[in-house]
Amino acid sequence: MKLFKYFLPVILALVMSSCSDDDDDVTPINEIGDLIKVQDISNDEHTIEVYTQSGKLIQGYNDITIRIKDNLTQDFVENATISWKPIMHMTDKAHSCPKSDLVKVTDKQTIYNGYIIFTMAENETEKWDITFNYTIDGEAYEAVDFIAVPASSKQTITSVMGVDGVKYVLALIEPQKPEVKINDIIIGLFKMENMMSFPVVENYKINLDPRMPSMGNHSSPNNEDLVYNATSEMYDGKLSLTMTGYWKLNLILRNQNDEILKGEAVTDENESSTLFLEIEF
Repeated sequence: MKLFKYFLPVILALVMSSCSDDDDDVTPINEIGDLIKVQDISNDEHTIEVYTQSGKLIQGYNDITIRIKDNLTQDFVENATISWKPIMHMTDKAHSCPKSDLVKVTDKQTIYNGYIIFTMAENETEKWDITFNYTIDGEAYEAVDFIAVPASSKQTITSVMGVDGVKYVLALIEPQKPEVKINDIIIGLFKMENMMSFPVVENYKINLDPRMPSMGNHSSPNNEDLVYNATSEMYDGKLSLTMTGYWKLNLILRNQNDEILKGEAVTDENESSTLFLEIEF
């Protein structure tokens, strides 16, 4: 009995030590999930990791997630305030493109999310870069690097001049994986205020008429025109796809007074609108 009393403190100390070691070995939560890294953009203090679902950026709509790593401690920053600016460096000028704010993801500790809509693809002499400006504990930093933006195989973004003299950008956001069914369709609509500013256009309307040019230019039933969603700041509608293949999404853009700004109805004499996007699956 006396021997047990002698060893009891030793046993308790060993148990407490084991519990402490277990706590130290807890694996941190993986907040990136199944996203694939596109590239790192670094400065002396930090590395900004850029992720998408595919591990690539494309001409058109890109949903982008980033996190900031401290180069010294290798820890991910939880308290940054961050903004971004994509710039296309052309041979004779530079311009930006539509983008959202870059915001901390709700219920996450280290990741920030937003979208960029690249209006054109890179080429041998013209390239995109992204500049990140951010503050951590009141100190300001900047990181910038060039990025790869290859051309999309189909027209998922278009820039057009309306009859009102305004240049508009329309980008297909959903469906990313179209199916033979009635799909939710989402289109982003923006206007070019200047070379660096592309605000969202509110409360317009987009008429939708999908056609299959290779199949007699037939349409489909139960489509719904796109209307503005104030919560997402995008345009929502319904897209009926009755078979796989190439579809041209003929569009008509109307303003708040229901006046046509761009696009035409498809008729026997007119096979396609001058305003359109494309899907093939």
